[in-house]
Amino acid sequence: MKVVEKFTSINGEGTRAGELAVFIRFKGCNLKCSYCDTMWANELACPYQEETPADIVNYVLATGIRNVTLTGGEPLLQKEIKELIHHLLKAGVRVEIETNGSVSLTDFCEERPVFTMDYKLPSSGCESQMILENMELLVSDDTVKFVTGSQEDLPKAMEVIRTYDLTNRCHVYFSPVFGSIEPVQIVNFMLEHQLNDVRLQIQMHKIIWDPNERGV
Repeated sequence: MKVVEKFTSINGEGTRAGELAVFIRFKGCNLKCSYCDTMWANELACPYQEETPADIVNYVLATGIRNVTLTGGEPLLQKEIKELIHHLLKAGVRVEIETNGSVSLTDFCEERPVFTMDYKLPSSGCESQMILENMELLVSDDTVKFVTGSQEDLPKAMEVIRTYDLTNRCHVYFSPVFGSIEPVQIVNFMLEHQLNDVRLQIQMHKIIWDPNERGV
């Protein structure tokens, strides 16, 4: 498995925001979103460490931290990801997969991690790559995250939320692109349209540390 980064920190977003977590970041992604803040991990020349699922599990267990976030890039593209998920769950840790919405979740629902899945809004430039069938596979512990880069993204997010009844299916977050839209604009939209059970979430790690700092 192509690991470009592994570290311990706090979850900066999601349902366990503020809790300690182990992060395993894998190389490579099938999308190039306009606002990507980890583009360096997707470059061909990006250095990486070849690690087996056993190597990663041993690292995670040595930290003593129960939350594990598998991220990227796109972690579901890693050939041995199902094996890694199996061994992490068997070891009793809580596994979260950060996935971009363009990879089918069908093969990953039997032995299930928690999914935090993006829906790529128009400003991302990648909306056409979304696999909408994934919406039907989400359950109450999962999250759909709408990374919002402009006010024009907001009506589309509302349309998707209502079409798939997401607030009755899973957690739903608006996450503003850092420096591209003011959070108050999202709050005003939520108020105007009475978007109950939708949450605004700021990327906590970009407030605590420099927004460009790695390993946090």
